[in-house]
Amino acid sequence: MKFEAAVLSESRASLAIESLDLAALSDTDVLVRVQATSLCHTDLEATHGNFGTPLPFVPGHEAAGVVEWIGKSVTQVQIGDHVVTSWNPHCGECYYCARRQPILCEPYREGAARSYHFDGRPRLMREDGQPVHQLMYSGTFAEVCVVDQRCAVKVPREIPFNRACLIGCGVMTGVGAAMHIAQIEKGGTVTVIGCGAVGLSAVQGARLAGASRVIAVDLRREKLDLAAVIGATHTLLADDAFASSHAELTDGRGADCVIEAAGNRAAFRASVEMVRPGGQVVWLGKLRGDEEMAFRWGTLTGEKRIVRSSYGGAVPWRDFPWLANAYLNGSLKLDEYVTSTIVLADVNAGLSRLAAGEDVRAVIEF
Repeated sequence: MKFEAAVLSESRASLAIESLDLAALSDTDVLVRVQATSLCHTDLEATHGNFGTPLPFVPGHEAAGVVEWIGKSVTQVQIGDHVVTSWNPHCGECYYCARRQPILCEPYREGAARSYHFDGRPRLMREDGQPVHQLMYSGTFAEVCVVDQRCAVKVPREIPFNRACLIGCGVMTGVGAAMHIAQIEKGGTVTVIGCGAVGLSAVQGARLAGASRVIAVDLRREKLDLAAVIGATHTLLADDAFASSHAELTDGRGADCVIEAAGNRAAFRASVEMVRPGGQVVWLGKLRGDEEMAFRWGTLTGEKRIVRSSYGGAVPWRDFPWLANAYLNGSLKLDEYVTSTIVLADVNAGLSRLAAGEDVRAVIEF
């Protein structure tokens, strides 16, 4: 079958809408007819060449759609199911999977650089037969995507596709960081640095975990206003005075937990400055893998605990339906994230808006 997809052929170039075909599918593959996919900063970084993703490739990894075909060994979904895609296929048997750390699955990490399917073979082809890579085992900037059965997670039909697609990366990472990784105590104080989609989700996760004070920090007033709408009790503009203001809000001790979601050196340094002695720091943002980061040693002392989390401790089959139902019952807000809706042909404009900080999430609807 032929389908349209946005393909990157040259780093930092524009994506081109091309007609692709499917290669041979396997018995554990699931073909998803994409209904909505959102634009994430990871997609933007990949198109800039930050991850060394082989060319050509289809970006995109936050998607929701309908199962159109399944391999004969697939047992977890059926044709017609509404699903959210996950970008973390895992073998379930390696050293890390056996320790319930699927994000560190050895075959997953070994195959990531090839950016083909989980078994190392391509699933997408150009009309001339050239294989096309899938970013993060997904490649959802397309009318259809092929994922391993572990990465097609059934969700309630009632949740709209243009909200469900947000769950599979940014929302899961932020909410999961607060609820699974940070060990937030009820009544505690949580500070979130950076109020993009991941940071906003961490704000909501802190609220859902029972924090009594949730302090949001960002450079943009409009993002802080949005953080207040979805659950922040206090907001601080990241200006010259915010450190003293934060100390005042936290009785001079610092926050019980600081979640960093901005992904820059200043935010990483601030995270260990603003947490109290004995507190927890969770890093969600990232720098380039070859970049170095420096801290004052004194900010790392005091029994502080620092952990880096890539996916919020996700167990997709457990967490995605829960997040979908939380949206449906009103305890998780997602409508506020979608700041623009576009079609596939507008993907380059959407990425430009994301780079300029003009969108929290743009959603491509098919």
